[in-house]
Amino acid sequence: MDTYSQVIIEAVEKVSPAVVKIERLERSSRGEVVGGSGSGFIFSSDGYLFTNSHVVKGATHLKVMLQDGRTYPAYLAGQDAATDLAVLKIEAGELTTVPFGDADELRIGQLVIAIGNPLGFQHTVTAGVISALGRSLRGADGLMMDSMIQTDAALNPGNSGGPLINGDGAVIGVNTAIINGAQGLCFAISINTAKSIANQLIRFGKVKRAYIGVAMQQVDLVPRLRAMHEVKNRQGLFVTQVERSSPAAKAGVMDGDIIVGFADQLVETADQFFKMLTEEKIGQWQFLKVIRGNEMKELRITPVEKGD
Repeated sequence: MDTYSQVIIEAVEKVSPAVVKIERLERSSRGEVVGGSGSGFIFSSDGYLFTNSHVVKGATHLKVMLQDGRTYPAYLAGQDAATDLAVLKIEAGELTTVPFGDADELRIGQLVIAIGNPLGFQHTVTAGVISALGRSLRGADGLMMDSMIQTDAALNPGNSGGPLINGDGAVIGVNTAIINGAQGLCFAISINTAKSIANQLIRFGKVKRAYIGVAMQQVDLVPRLRAMHEVKNRQGLFVTQVERSSPAAKAGVMDGDIIVGFADQLVETADQFFKMLTEEKIGQWQFLKVIRGNEMKELRITPVEKGD
């Protein structure tokens, strides 16, 4: 068997026992019916699992089916529409959990594997590569989702909430979106973002975060640019769009700027920036450092609460 196939087989065998099918039960004139389904994966031995917020939206009850056929009712520990993440809890024993990877170590072109239940076909496996990092994507509800991983691993309805894994079988993302009519454009939420969100959802049932209003893409900084501006960054966040009337627009951020610093800290990855936009930054002005052409600019920006 060739090496490529062996890598995928071993990675899938490590993770697939923790991948689940989720059914959303809804009320109708015929009583309670299955209103939709998706995927998820167990990340703690006491029964917590990740899925997407849109998978559980509108459910009166939730049902989780494990790979071995066991079925359990699940309750919603919390959800965050801004990142399309939800955490569910089941009461079950002898649970297999997934190992986590580090999304900050990902590289464009790296092998990735998606596992889920597309169109009801349980434990379907597809593979591809990372196409881009640190993407911003507008969700179905109109909210901008940041720090997204773009991949060409084939996803279909029902894959939502399943794991995106690397060649070592470690989860590096939560599959969330496809773009209708596009081919090879699929997206996952970084696992680093997901872990941060999960802690708040389990503790508080919701998430409060700061927001500045930009769409971004993670890019490498060429040595000439780094030397010119004497920055330590190897990467930065390229601003592809500034939201109208947002804190970024009011601060003077422009399309094409490259964000390299925030609140006196280096910014190299979308995950780093996401973690900096914490609740205590809401309403408090900060310095945002950007490269614009051949100039380095330091802008004063005041984040607002996400959703305001």
